[in-house]
Parts: sequence; C-alpha cells; structure tokens
Amino acid sequence: MKLITAGDMAALEANAEYLGVSLLQLMECAGKAVADYIEGLKLGRRVAIYAGTGRNGGDGMVAARHLASKSFQVTLILVGGEERIVSPVVQANWKILKSLGESIKILVARDSAQIPMVEADVVVDALLGIGIKGELKPPILQAVQTINRLKGFKVAVDLPTGVDSDSGEILGKAVKADATVTFHKVKAGLAKARRYAGKIHVASIGIPPEAETYAGPGDVGKARRVRPPTAHKGEFGRLLIIGGSATYSGAPALAALAALEVGVDLVYVAAPRDAALAISSYSPNLITFKLEGECLSLKHVRILKTLVERCTALIIGPGLETRRESLKALPRILDMAEALGKPMLLDADGLKLFAQLGRRAGTACVLTPHRGEFKLLTGVEPSEEPGKLAGKVRDAARRFGATILLKAPVDVISDGDRVKLNRTGGPAMSVGGTGDVLAGVVGGFLAMGVQPFEAAVAGAFINGAAGDLAYKRKGPHLKATDLLQEIPGLIENPMKHAEVLR
Repeated sequence: MKLITAGDMAALEANAEYLGVSLLQLMECAGKAVADYIEGLKLGRRVAIYAGTGRNGGDGMVAARHLASKSFQVTLILVGGEERIVSPVVQANWKILKSLGESIKILVARDSAQIPMVEADVVVDALLGIGIKGELKPPILQAVQTINRLKGFKVAVDLPTGVDSDSGEILGKAVKADATVTFHKVKAGLAKARRYAGKIHVASIGIPPEAETYAGPGDVGKARRVRPPTAHKGEFGRLLIIGGSATYSGAPALAALAALEVGVDLVYVAAPRDAALAISSYSPNLITFKLEGECLSLKHVRILKTLVERCTALIIGPGLETRRESLKALPRILDMAEALGKPMLLDADGLKLFAQLGRRAGTACVLTPHRGEFKLLTGVEPSEEPGKLAGKVRDAARRFGATILLKAPVDVISDGDRVKLNRTGGPAMSVGGTGDVLAGVVGGFLAMGVQPFEAAVAGAFINGAAGDLAYKRKGPHLKATDLLQEIPGLIENPMKHAEVLR
C-alpha cells in the first residue's frame, strides 16, 4: 500500500487548488466515490449518514445527494448545529441539501442528547477526517457510540472517526467500520488500525499528478511555522552564516536578510573584518562577527565553534572565495556541525570547497548547486530535461547523504528518495544574488526546525515565486533585493502566486 500522512494529503489538496482544481471539485469527487461504493455493495436502499460540520461531513453531504439521485432512501444526521459549519465548501453543500426537502431526510443533532439511532442497511461515518488530534469530545463521541450500536453495514469516509490518521492511535473511542473509502492514498494510520478500518477501498478524487510532482503552496504550508503567544527570542531559530570576503560582502548579507524575512529570530554573519563591517552597515538587524584576515582560515575555528554551538543551523559559502586557507578550515567546521547535530546548507564557494573534500554530509544537509556546480560536485553533465535530470539528482543526493536543490529553469530537489520539481521563477532571476536569497530562505527554514527536503522544496517555491511577483511589479529591471519584500507575504499566503500561474 502507498501510505500518506495527513500533512502530505493537506499539501496535495492545496497544490491541486493552486493548479485550478478547487476544493469544491475535490469534495464532489470524494462524495461521489462514497456513493458509488455504497451502490456497489447491493446491501439495501436505506442509508443513514452521520455527518460532522467539517470537510469530512461535507463529503458525506455530497454522498447523500448522489445516493438520493440513485433512488436510495437517505437520512443525513448533522452532528453539531449548522452554525458550526465554517468551511465555505461545506456551507455550499449544506445549502444544497437544505433545498432538497423530499429526496433526503435531514436531522440536526446540536448536542449529545439529540443524536438519533437511525436503522439503515448502510451506516456512513462522515464525522471527522484527517488531522484530528486528541480524544473525542461530545457530541462526536456519542455519535461514534451510536454508530457502533447500529446493525447496518458501516462505511467510514476517508478513515473511521476516532482513529489518528498518522499514528493509528485510538482517540478514546472509534467507529468500527466494515469498510473504509479512503481518498487518493491510504492514510498511514489505517495500516495500523485495520480492525477499525475493515476493508480499505482507495478512491481517486481527481488530484492531478502535477500536485505531487511540482512544489506548490501546500509545500510552503508544511514548512511554515506559527509563532505562539508565549514565544521567546531564539525559539524560532538562530542562523549562522559563514561567508564573505574582501570582494563579496553582498552575498552573505542577502542570505541573512532573506532568512530574517522567513521569520528567523537571530542571524549571525561571520565574515572577514572588512566584509563584516560592510555587512553591518546594510541593516541594524544583522549581527556580525569579524574574522581577522582576508579569508576564512584555521585560526578562526575556535571562535566559530562558539557560534556553531549557539546556532540552530548554518549556511556556509556565500561570497566565501575558494582560498587554500578556507579549504583547510572547512573540514573542521563540518566536523563541528556534524558532532553537534546542526543542520547546514552549503552554497556557492562553500559547495566548490566541499566538492574538493570528496566526503559525505554527516548531518542534515542541503546542497544548492547550479548546473556548473553540480557537474563540479558529481562529474556528471546535467541533462536539459527535468525528467532525466531527476534521476541524476537523486543519485547524487544518495551519494552525498544530503538533500540537493539543483538550481535550473526547472529546479530539481531530492533527498535520495523523494524528488520534487519547481517551476516558479523566470529568466529575470538570472541576475546576481537571487541564489543567495534562496540560500537564506532555505537556511531560515532549517534554523526553524524544518527538515532539509521540506525546507528545500518550500524555499525553491518561495524564491521563484518572489521573483515572479517582483517581475510583475518591476518588469525586467529586477535586483535580488527586490525579492526580499515578497517573501513574508508568500509564506503567509502562497496562493497569491496563482495569479502569475494563470
């Protein structure tokens, strides 16, 4: 069985919506799939549907309508008052049901005492869907108990109410279904709670393959972190950037500013003294540590150890330059990060130095090569076709024990197992510095605790989408700094890029 978590399923639905397949369309397909399954059972014409006020209940409402059109005798019990329906797509389907006064009998149970025992040939559990955590509470708890007491054949919509969709844990009580009609893929929890799920039937609901293949708003949602009212400074990450040189002070500054736009609490930049002084002048939000000399060298390892211990993730490479002294220092820094379990991102000159070491990453790591750096890293000439390139990137990710984000007209991201493509961004982003912004976005997510693959996928989408929105605003006169102001809005509402897609 191909299993899927609640988070991944929610991301797919968001990506499908971004591609133009609405949640209303997905709900229509889900409800019809349930109705078709029940029709195929041939167990009788009486159907009782216990529906919650969320989207799982909306699936049940659609199923009720399709069953009624097939001449079934349908009773739908809404568990919870209609005022609790907040989803627009569920509201739309509830409004339709209320206008069907003859073909569907509707009962509303606003509290536990009002939940009726409706005898039927088939009893449908459409109370709660994926993503529900914690033990069941009234009136849902009493509805579950009622369903379990009924004699009819029990069909769960997506998964039985009371089963945790990821862990399979029973949340106090759960519907014991004879069959479960689950959507798109089997939810991970179903595989661990088979005695509650009964026979599992997987139904397609029209999620396009592109929703899985390409990065989208759902992937940003998986990486987004919500700051609680009790948050304190440092809880949302401390990022260390090691880079810069006498020639290049802008690269680490752009990465740092991008990370701050992502929402990282603190960003430290360790750079040669002259570069660090220049970086300090760019923004009062940047904290710089001034390294004596013209480039990174072994003599800086001691001070960097303190910073590596303090940070929650680090970026190595923007503007670093590939000096011999830096090559000697890099293994010591990598060893420190690996020993302390700090996730890191290697970019630009950091990547070029890493390629000379011929080693695997020993900690959670993202490598962000462009096509030339990928060849330097692997010795493989990257194909122009994303489909062919995906296999090469996957192989390289396995070889280096890292997530690789290959920057190209269509980005390719792989952790050696999963592969995602990203098609946001355009030719105007070929200007200098946009790769540094990308490094800052991905590094920012790493510092906030996002896993490398998820951070890289979300970062690729956001960076390209920021470039697209900036291009829409400015035309071809794009600078890397123009991307920065677009980042926060895209994290909060990545769907805004859909306007560009159209």
